[in-house]
Amino acid sequence: MSKLIPVILSGGAGTRLWPLSRELYPKQLLKLTSDHTMLEDTALRLAGIAGASAPVIVCNEAHRFMVAEQARAIGVTPAAILLEPVGRNTAPAVALAALAAQKIDAQAILVVAPADHVIRDARVFQQAAATAATLAAEGKLVTFGIVAHAPETGYGYIRRGAAVGPGFQVAQFIEKPGLDKAKTFVASGEYTWNSGMFVFQASRYLEELKAYAPDILDAARAAFEAAKTDLDFVRIDKARFEACRSDSIDYAVMEKTRDAVVLPLDAGWSDVGSWSSLFDALPSDEDGNVLQGDVLVHDTHDCYVHAESRLVATVGLADHVVVETKDAVLVAPKDRVQDVKELVAKLKASGRSESALHREVFRPWGSYDSLDNGDRFQVKRLSVKPGGVLSLQMHHHRAEHWIVVQGTARITRNEETFLLSENQSTYIPIGATHRIENPGKVPLHLIEVQSGSYLGEDDIVRFEDNYGRQGTNT
Repeated sequence: MSKLIPVILSGGAGTRLWPLSRELYPKQLLKLTSDHTMLEDTALRLAGIAGASAPVIVCNEAHRFMVAEQARAIGVTPAAILLEPVGRNTAPAVALAALAAQKIDAQAILVVAPADHVIRDARVFQQAAATAATLAAEGKLVTFGIVAHAPETGYGYIRRGAAVGPGFQVAQFIEKPGLDKAKTFVASGEYTWNSGMFVFQASRYLEELKAYAPDILDAARAAFEAAKTDLDFVRIDKARFEACRSDSIDYAVMEKTRDAVVLPLDAGWSDVGSWSSLFDALPSDEDGNVLQGDVLVHDTHDCYVHAESRLVATVGLADHVVVETKDAVLVAPKDRVQDVKELVAKLKASGRSESALHREVFRPWGSYDSLDNGDRFQVKRLSVKPGGVLSLQMHHHRAEHWIVVQGTARITRNEETFLLSENQSTYIPIGATHRIENPGKVPLHLIEVQSGSYLGEDDIVRFEDNYGRQGTNT
């Protein structure tokens, strides 16, 4: 019997949900709609499909430690975590996953799902996935068509053709339509929203990719075969994968194959592609508001208000989105939230770090939060997980003062190794080799005061690292 292998695509940046979602901490890694992150919810939902094996996760190399940590947090051990060195859209990403799955089972059936979708009724989805797997076993390439309850202009559509068992032949894929066309599509009952989720045999997908986009298959195969194992990860060869052109599964395969089947799905699906769609995916109060965090409102209706680090108050606001983080605030009418991506593009063009990073930055050993900075100084709060170990490193341009505020730190400074307890401190001069470890059972919190002529994060020379980052400076 063929193995059923979930494939989780976790490579997106989610720029439309800025400032919560950022390039190095995107929406799939955030808790937006439940007590789990979107990646965790996706992995748990896929694990509930009858007969499902361990998943293959395809993710951005920069997110690898957060992806692995979140999988561990829910008790999921991936069959493989494939690291994309660059983004090349879904067709090459799924080709990598299919090649990895064939190493597990030559006849593997893949259930491909993005990591950043919401599906309210997991049981209905799981039953539909099991049905789709029976079609896939017959050689069909199945996509889920979301039953359209409204004329949504933010989604692509699929027009269905003749019945194929419980599904239908795909008659046509249609790009995001205008409102008038969308109304016509929904009224006809022949169209569903394009979900971007698929079920097919790994071998059939690779066969169709070879037939319709052989250059993508050749580049993906070359990059996969040249991949290297690094801790729990498979590092796809960068040079070979960069040579692959970018294309989606729809364009590369599904619009061309004769075996495309659409299976209708009505399970409370959303791709959470904007603040307005996140608003729609969450329960609202009696005034139609979705309020999260320390929020106080008066005469406010149909708004999404999110506070992360301080009180946010609104008066006389309607149909707006207000999102506060430690280093940025977004205010926008709900009908203009698609333009947030333009705002992010401006941030990137101006070289501002807020497009990619939060003030609090996560590392495999824990995190750091930049509390204050000025000319020749910076103050950070470091949080080191129990057992966490920073790299053995040195800096050319800065010295550091460390003060322990909670827990116990084991410090390496040149040839010395010693312990620091709460309220104790030490000094690391410029050029000194140093390391922080948390040998205890509780989180370690330190205040780090940096001083020097250059305080950039790339002023790091790593000599040893438990997480495979030695030789890098980021």
